[in-house]
Amino acid sequence: MTKKFNEFEYVRPDLISFEKNVREEIENFKASESAKEQMSVYKSIVQLLESFNSMRSISNIRYTIDTKDKFYSDEHDFFDHCRPLIMDLSTSLYEALINSKFRKEIEEEFGKHLFDNAEITLKTFNNDIADDLRKESNLINSYVKMIASAKIPFEGEDRNIPSMDPFMQSTDREVRKNANEAKWKFFEENESEFDRIYDELVKVRTQMAKKLGYKNFIQLGYDKMHRLGYGPEEVKRFRENVKEHIVPVVAELHEMRKDRLGIGNLYYYDAAFDFANGNPVPKGDPEWIVENAMTMYQELSKETSEFMKFMIEGSLMDLYNRKGKSAGGYCSFIPDYKSPFIFANMNGTSHDIRVLTHEAGHAFQAYVCRNFELPEYRHATSETCEVHSMGMEFLTWPWMKLFFKEDNDKFLFHHLARAIKFIPYGVSIDEFQHFVYENPDASPEERKSKWREIERTYTPTIDYADNDFLNRGGFWFHQQHVFRMPFYYIDYCLAQVCALQIWRNSNHDRKKAWNDYLNLCKQGGSKPFLELLKIAGLSSPFEASTLESIVSYAEGWIDEVEKTVDSKLLN
Repeated sequence: MTKKFNEFEYVRPDLISFEKNVREEIENFKASESAKEQMSVYKSIVQLLESFNSMRSISNIRYTIDTKDKFYSDEHDFFDHCRPLIMDLSTSLYEALINSKFRKEIEEEFGKHLFDNAEITLKTFNNDIADDLRKESNLINSYVKMIASAKIPFEGEDRNIPSMDPFMQSTDREVRKNANEAKWKFFEENESEFDRIYDELVKVRTQMAKKLGYKNFIQLGYDKMHRLGYGPEEVKRFRENVKEHIVPVVAELHEMRKDRLGIGNLYYYDAAFDFANGNPVPKGDPEWIVENAMTMYQELSKETSEFMKFMIEGSLMDLYNRKGKSAGGYCSFIPDYKSPFIFANMNGTSHDIRVLTHEAGHAFQAYVCRNFELPEYRHATSETCEVHSMGMEFLTWPWMKLFFKEDNDKFLFHHLARAIKFIPYGVSIDEFQHFVYENPDASPEERKSKWREIERTYTPTIDYADNDFLNRGGFWFHQQHVFRMPFYYIDYCLAQVCALQIWRNSNHDRKKAWNDYLNLCKQGGSKPFLELLKIAGLSSPFEASTLESIVSYAEGWIDEVEKTVDSKLLN
């Protein structure tokens, strides 16, 4: 019988004995007299670290489910305080690994990629930055708690940020306007505090980079993401390709939406509104959605059927939006229980289905790789992980009618158009972060001014009307990745290009597309991003021809839908 998440035991690790045991095992590794013995000791060390990370993961999930829970808030702080120690232990382990006299034999058994990961990890930490890491964690927590504790007065009730989304998609334009104004007023009222937190984050990250011998935080940020095979120059070229090949298409989609809505000028409060008679919404609550998801995954494949049954029986999803719950969605993994966990904030919009299929993509990959002995290979780097999640969004298209019924065509059109429109926004976030960390002494006003300049380049159709805060460049305040995970956001853009290829491939040969996707998931993180794409039969997103090809295909699909689908469905 599957153990449920609320039955997972949590015990705060004994740091003294944990550190002692790991360091003793590292010495045993060094003293080993054969490659076989070293590999056995390495696996023992991994198990110690996995058990520690299991407690960290359980604690973090329970904290984000209720940020007001004092016990798990304290436990969350405890693990943040431990972060430098874990990095120090990992560094010691990797130093022993790459200096092993049996390296050749271990490489033959475990693969070279383990050593590539070890070497890049060693560049990103030493004990000189321990206090800086703790400060960074404290600042991130301050941001997370501010977002989670937001009380936005609207229509007679104090609401959190996710609960504003349905109002921001209302068919009543005045409601959309008022809802947007209420949301952004929260950010404006706390502008100085958001500025302070971010300014201190930029400075402490820059300080860490300098201590580690980097010119600035940019390359350190890339190395912390374990990016192998590409760097800032390739990403810059990708942004330029987006500017050339995707920004014009998004402008065309904007004009199509204006015609569809019959509105002369679209403002920022119309950005989330796609159809005059209302956006597509799921026809039931989260429990109903999960029931239909079980049907969907049973029919998709035997692997996904087994996976979703495991998730439901283990109560490994928390989907309802509640006050005090951390914003956003994520997938976590609990090694000791070999269990993924899906966290989301469903709010009655189409995002409920996108976030479920997206996080299910992450969770499915973790599930199929749950028995990997090496955690370094269980999960890929983030851009590959986002291919798993965004790819799953498109592979589940044939079952969207379960959730949207008569609005199925509207949802598919909405989903594809938004996937394309997202990419220029995503690269805007990336270019902004490059500016920020190249200019760490820029003032908050200079950062916001630069953001507006970048916005006008990649999303020139956005019109903030008379909203002073947004016109001054405050939109990025709500993008948690900017504060929490610098340089992560470009991974969504790279992955979106790959996911669109999966969508195109599945339209041509669904069985092959699924098998390629499944094979990609089963590889875990055993190879770097670009090598994994080749295995999955996907072209590099860094090639301009890849963008041209997929955007052309998507435009053709959109044009065909507009010609053949009953126009009333797209109004």
